[in-house]
Amino acid sequence: MAVPRDVPLRNSLLTRLLLLSALVSAVSIAATAWLTVRTTAVAIRQEQGQALTDDARVYQLLLGYAATHHDWSGAASTVRKLAADTGQRITVTDTQRRPLVDSAGSGVRTAALPAKASADIDPLSVDTALATQPQTTAERTARGCDSAVRCPGAEQAPADSLRAVTVDPTAAFPYASTIDPRAVGPFRLTDDERGRLTTVAEISADCLRTSLHENARVDTAPSGRPVIKSDSETDRNRGCVSDAFDDPMPTEARALQSLDALVNACLDRHRAPHIAVGLGFGWTQQARRTAADDSLTKSCLDSSRREQLASYVAPPALLFVRSPRGAATTFLDLSTGNRTRIMEVTGSVLLITLAVTVLAGTQVVRPLRALASTARRITDGDLTARVKVTGRDEIARVADSFNTMSERRERSEELRKAMVNDVAHELRTPLSNIRGWLEAAEDGLAVPDQALLSSLLDEAVLLQHVIDDLRDLSAADAGELRLHPELIDVADLLSQVATAHHGRADGAGVRLLTEVGTAEGSPLLATADPLRLRQAVGNLVSNAVRHTPRGGTVTLRARGEAGDADRPRVARTPDSGGSRTVIEVIDTGSGIAAEDLPRVFDRFWRAEKSRSRQHGGSGLGLSIVRKLAEAHGGEVTASSDPGSGSIFTISLPG
Repeated sequence: MAVPRDVPLRNSLLTRLLLLSALVSAVSIAATAWLTVRTTAVAIRQEQGQALTDDARVYQLLLGYAATHHDWSGAASTVRKLAADTGQRITVTDTQRRPLVDSAGSGVRTAALPAKASADIDPLSVDTALATQPQTTAERTARGCDSAVRCPGAEQAPADSLRAVTVDPTAAFPYASTIDPRAVGPFRLTDDERGRLTTVAEISADCLRTSLHENARVDTAPSGRPVIKSDSETDRNRGCVSDAFDDPMPTEARALQSLDALVNACLDRHRAPHIAVGLGFGWTQQARRTAADDSLTKSCLDSSRREQLASYVAPPALLFVRSPRGAATTFLDLSTGNRTRIMEVTGSVLLITLAVTVLAGTQVVRPLRALASTARRITDGDLTARVKVTGRDEIARVADSFNTMSERRERSEELRKAMVNDVAHELRTPLSNIRGWLEAAEDGLAVPDQALLSSLLDEAVLLQHVIDDLRDLSAADAGELRLHPELIDVADLLSQVATAHHGRADGAGVRLLTEVGTAEGSPLLATADPLRLRQAVGNLVSNAVRHTPRGGTVTLRARGEAGDADRPRVARTPDSGGSRTVIEVIDTGSGIAAEDLPRVFDRFWRAEKSRSRQHGGSGLGLSIVRKLAEAHGGEVTASSDPGSGSIFTISLPG
């Protein structure tokens, strides 16, 4: 396939590489950005959800502590444990932002706190946004408060004994109260009361399981009162659960009595009827109820409960949840797992990009590998190896040039082998003749007379002629053919050549003529090495005489040509720019066939392979003529009309 010398920009390898790099970069950046954004968005949502969960857990645990302790003096261990679990820095201050507890230790400056607190911790006024998170929200104030273990009083509960329990959704108050259900204050049962109620509860639950086949269990309320839970709350449970089980214990009765006094005092101030508060903080009243009465009663009940519990809970505090470095957690740092996932996504995109780049690079490098493989095959001796040319870029041009070079090398190798064979043949013939005559003379089969010596001398001269021609060609091939140019008269040079070959021409019955196209009195001058130019013209004359039949004519003709017109030029000097000297050797011989004409200057080539040696020279004369002409900066050409003769032309620069 023909490849243009100048590759269009759109087909250029540089353009393809730039487009490929831009495409791979754009796709990898876009894919990385898209996947990273998607993964990061998911990670941030997860982190936000986890942060909300952690914040709610911290809030609920500390709220439970405040609901069951009258101050913050023992909360340090709880705060440190929460900080270790969540990886955050937790600080609790009073309402004046004076530090009470800090997971980082003492000595933290107030100025380091964020402008806004994460939450307000007040068990008598719960933050409903954090309290309604779907997680564990209640705290027990005693170690192992269940139906089988007795719980100590709130004031004696160790600070590190808090643990999360699940809030019972059915234990809601009959009014919208923001008081934490774990703040029970004077309603906390004594050990004896709890033990007695627990025994009754266990007996009742066992009755439900065995008699009614209910899945019954015993839970414990924050006050320590056991609560019986079953799959179905029906009247038949009454057969196992005594009505006395729901009656207030002495401690609860005293607390309810105190609460009734506070509530009724509030109602008196508003001239509202009195009520009696029950264990579930519902109430009963003798007077007729109205919507306004219920609203007022709820308000008085709520304020009275806060007043009753105020001395049993810790004072309100501010909660600050920050990163360990102290900054507020408004910006969520990604967790190790999410960072790992983002790195995995980015790494996957990079690996895919690398794979695509390698694949595309392989497509680009494949022609170069094919070129290298073919070069190795040629180096190993396979001169027929060629590169398949694909595309129209620079690599295709290199492949096409490589194939051209390989073809020329193959032809050169064929010529070299043919030359070696021809040299061996040309040298073997005279050597064989010399050896044969000498052996015959040694064996007495031939008389070593003058004729034999002359024959041996002729063979030796021919052998010397072949050797000299090979030496000249070798020097020309190596660029070591030395010339000594000078200004010469072309007419004198042709006369010398004609004189040297007159004897051979007369012996062959061929006329030898010379013609020089010059103006009268003006010599035709040229700058050349006289010896080498005479050798070149002599080889042409010798070849012409050899191929011209008896009675024919060989003409030596010379003329000058201008660079811009085909007209004679005489008396030219070396600086006559663009002019040339043309020397022609014209014979009237048999001529050369058109298909053989391009090969007449090849070494050891003969148009008639079967002609005898007496009609042929060394086969190197015309090759030497070409080398000598090229050494002078000129050229030699041949033209022929089969049956009419041939013309060999040497053209030299002026």
